[in-house]
Amino acid sequence: MTDPDDPTKMRNQASLTTSSGTVWLVIGALTTAITVVLLWSLQQVNSSGIALWGIVAILLLYVAMVEVRLLVRTVRLRLILMAIAFGALTAVALGCVVIIGVTVVAP
Repeated sequence: MTDPDDPTKMRNQASLTTSSGTVWLVIGALTTAITVVLLWSLQQVNSSGIALWGIVAILLLYVAMVEVRLLVRTVRLRLILMAIAFGALTAVALGCVVIIGVTVVAP
């Protein structure tokens, strides 16, 4: 059988067990800045509003990450929620870029 304390398992990584959450906020801020600039630029190419909705969703997800960092006291739950918000943030950004790309290439 597998060892439940195996340090190579995803659930036992330091970023999900002992981190303070600052790393998630820093990476989230960088990702948010890059994706907002990218979507703002793509908004000039495709004026259907997808980029603007994406920007709003991304900013709200980052604000949710900050709120989770400040309000959730249980360390493991806080880190898991921040990781989920970061994953959703990147998924929204990727989805918006793909949708805009498809609508521009094949109108």
